[in-house]
Amino acid sequence: MDRLYREICYASTALLVVLRRKAMFKVKNGALCIAAGLVLILAVNCVSVKDSKESVVKGTTSDAPGEGEREFTLEKGHFDLIKLPPDPFKQNKRLGRGINLGNALDAPNEGEWGVMLKEEYFKIIADAGFDSVRIPCRWSNHALEKKPYTIDPNFFGRVDWAIKNALKNNLYVMLNIHHYLEMNSDPNGNSERFLGLWQQIAEHYKDYPDSLLFEPLNEPTEKLTAELWNDLLKKALAVVRKSNPHRTVVIGPAGSNAVHSLRRLEIPEGDRNIIVSVHYYDPSQFTHQGAEWVGEKSKEWLGTTWTGEKRQKQEIKHNFKRAADWAKKHNRPISLGEFGAYEKADMDSRAAWTAYVAKTAIENGWSFHYWEFCSGFGAFDQEKNAWKEPLLKALIQPDK
Repeated sequence: MDRLYREICYASTALLVVLRRKAMFKVKNGALCIAAGLVLILAVNCVSVKDSKESVVKGTTSDAPGEGEREFTLEKGHFDLIKLPPDPFKQNKRLGRGINLGNALDAPNEGEWGVMLKEEYFKIIADAGFDSVRIPCRWSNHALEKKPYTIDPNFFGRVDWAIKNALKNNLYVMLNIHHYLEMNSDPNGNSERFLGLWQQIAEHYKDYPDSLLFEPLNEPTEKLTAELWNDLLKKALAVVRKSNPHRTVVIGPAGSNAVHSLRRLEIPEGDRNIIVSVHYYDPSQFTHQGAEWVGEKSKEWLGTTWTGEKRQKQEIKHNFKRAADWAKKHNRPISLGEFGAYEKADMDSRAAWTAYVAKTAIENGWSFHYWEFCSGFGAFDQEKNAWKEPLLKALIQPDK
């Protein structure tokens, strides 16, 4: 039924283009639009363009939610629909304000880091005003280490569940490979497995709508140098494009997706259906103060504040301008895939920093995904089952 509905939407829009070109009438009523589509589908072999000088009518349509444009051709009663790649700039705009569902499916096993996704979370996120979610997944922990690198069907099922709940709540989804630590420590020894994982993921989700986006790898770093990553991402794109020729793909630079690493990022020029991702956690002395995984030095940072002084704001503006200049030069949309301040910082500072980063991203025309929903950086309190209002207000600002 979903496929039929989409085809009705495409067909009805095509028919309306024909009618409007002939100046017959304008249709604004949705029911009439659907009825027109049904008529067109049923009469596909006997429709004629009467009193028209054009024997062939062509156009594009993007009526169905979450779908890319389709090119149509109407010629002597024959109606063809050809799927077109979505515009990555429009895709990025639709991602809008988002949040990461971190520390759940990217943990070694879901729940080990204190987060089990619940169905209600997706509605809570959508109702708060967010447009999308980024779903980090540790696929490497749920797949064979040897060929054919088969992914555990139970893990696939859990990811399916999360994606479908997001889409059901009109949230776009960015799906990635996260915490594949071996890729960073031994890229040559893991690249074949990495590509094998993507072959399965891409094939599994090939029929999902354009509202699902792929992100090949989170924060390539360490031994996965820019040179190695640039070569590997081309291979990963080729794997994805075999089954998903029109899927929007999100790619960040080696060097942990840092803004200053963009200059070393090389993306195939001919593939335009790409969004470029950067992450932002500066100054780290503020955002990662007291973070246990950083080590002893993070304890020395405790008490660092962010008050929105001119110099503090200028640092963010300067860094974002570097990314914006790169994006303009290469004609690529930018998504701020991660940013956040750890819970050891005071809430006033966290809210002020978060609000300014989010505001600056939106002003640059970027989408963003705050790190993260309900753990150490979280904007949502699991125990109270309520948003931390200063952070929610910082992310979903009055102009939303």
